Amino acid sequence: MDYKEFFAQFKYLSSSPGIGGKIKTYPEDFIVKEKVPKSIFKGRECLIYLLKKRNWETMAAVKEIAKRIGIDYKQIGFAGTKDRHAVTYQYISICSDNLEEVKERAESLNIQDISLRLVGYGKPLKLGMLVGNHFKITVRDVGDPEKALERTKEILAELKSKGGFPNYFGYQRFGERRVINHEVGKLLLKGQFEEAAFKFLGEYTGDMMGDEARKNFLESGDVEKALEEFPNFLRYERAMLYRYKETKSWKKAFAVLPRPIVRIFIHSYQSYLFNKVLSRRIEEGLPLNEALPGDIVCQVKRGLPLRSKTFKVTERTIRFVNEKIKQGEAMVTGPVFGFASRLADGEMGRIEREVLEEEGITLEEFKMKHLKILAEPGGRRELLIKPKKFRYRAFEEGLIFRFFLPKGVYATSVLREIMKDH
Repeated sequence: MDYKEFFAQFKYLSSSPGIGGKIKTYPEDFIVKEKVPKSIFKGRECLIYLLKKRNWETMAAVKEIAKRIGIDYKQIGFAGTKDRHAVTYQYISICSDNLEEVKERAESLNIQDISLRLVGYGKPLKLGMLVGNHFKITVRDVGDPEKALERTKEILAELKSKGGFPNYFGYQRFGERRVINHEVGKLLLKGQFEEAAFKFLGEYTGDMMGDEARKNFLESGDVEKALEEFPNFLRYERAMLYRYKETKSWKKAFAVLPRPIVRIFIHSYQSYLFNKVLSRRIEEGLPLNEALPGDIVCQVKRGLPLRSKTFKVTERTIRFVNEKIKQGEAMVTGPVFGFASRLADGEMGRIEREVLEEEGITLEEFKMKHLKILAEPGGRRELLIKPKKFRYRAFEEGLIFRFFLPKGVYATSVLREIMKDH
């Protein structure tokens, strides 16, 4: 199953036909520029660089930079992971006891499709320490660009009446070609480490490099043979296989992965559950831009949702809350399930509990008693995307879109509603 088949299960908010087309024909068709708070430049503990990369996954780029300048990759911090098939600009912090020496080595760094520009000193960057991202996205193969432009206007008019775009987690969370991250995450939550390992190591599509080795491992479970056959570029898979060979424990094999990588599996499953809840709300015809009794809403400040500032809507407060939503000062949320999750009541609460029941998952399981470093408390996330500075135009080969999104919101989910290519 590829990501288009996977996403077909999630409902569109608009009914107008899409423009079709393709994104990421070239990396330059998807340009992302990170916006970080000025507070990251307080202090002089770390060097702060602007990292430009093309066709590099963030973690792989960080590890390569660390290797070349002779430091542990854990000394490099970043605020957000960025698309691989893209040109991206993001901030990284490099922290060391000898910053000047590191600075000298970084100046002579020469890695294909990676460049570093020193922008100052500051504190260590951690995931989530960003405001959001600016996007410039080119959609090609839309047929007649002028007709696609008109259709885009119709879709946007419909979405405006419904409050915005549905805030689905994008396909990057699940895997573009091997859509398995959420399945691995669920198995890890259940403590089924062997099944999770075989899913991660052995699942194959039939048209990717390394598929023959994955297929052989899935059929035989032979770790020695897998180490001979798995290509070197599958470094995480090989690291797990070596660790299992040493320890005979798949749990310890997962623990050898960098924590941001292994956490992706749990986050992916949380994202899948959120998408299911959001899709169900759309399917049942419940509004996304209007609160119902029992809904949980979050505050909005300067157009950015404050996901930690939430409150539950009652019959007594509903008029007041919906007025705040109209004024752009509040938004209805859905659950990012975790062990400390606060569930809604009313219709939304019913949907949230139904999804948990269908999946056979309890909130308690997010404590990850089998591997506590992966415990997830959960939270709430707004149901709608309201891009800022949204502009678009036609050109000879398609359409170009520019907009800004808060952190954790996916440009591909904006484009999905316009393209309707799933």
